[in-house]
Amino acid sequence: MRKFFAGLATLQLLAVVAQFFLAASGAFDTAPNDESFQPHRTLGAGIVLLAVLVTIFAATARMPGRLIGMSGLVAGLAVVQAVIREIASAFDGTGGSTTAGELVFGLHALNGLAILAVAVRIVRQARQLSRPATPVRQAP
Repeated sequence: MRKFFAGLATLQLLAVVAQFFLAASGAFDTAPNDESFQPHRTLGAGIVLLAVLVTIFAATARMPGRLIGMSGLVAGLAVVQAVIREIASAFDGTGGSTTAGELVFGLHALNGLAILAVAVRIVRQARQLSRPATPVRQAP
């Protein structure tokens, strides 16, 4: 069960890395618009679901409490991503983005980096816990 959890956590990490790629693809599109970011938004929703699944598996695999908490943190931070987007949109005027909206939206990228950092830490700890314990030799 722990190896499966480690694999699922790795899948989550790969999805987060792909999320950065999709964000850059949308931003550097020849004519970036709302439609350019649709794959980014779709994967974001998938990451929320995957993070909830990772949290459930962390609990059922009897992982340490801190690892279960970090798994839930990814889900929470992923939800915060959508909240940041909505707050930034509320600052935007009808004619386009405002400075305040752009500053708030900058938090979206910082929060994404936090998600990446937590996902990396989860994978490292999950891999370490899924390895078989090495027997300790006693000196003769």
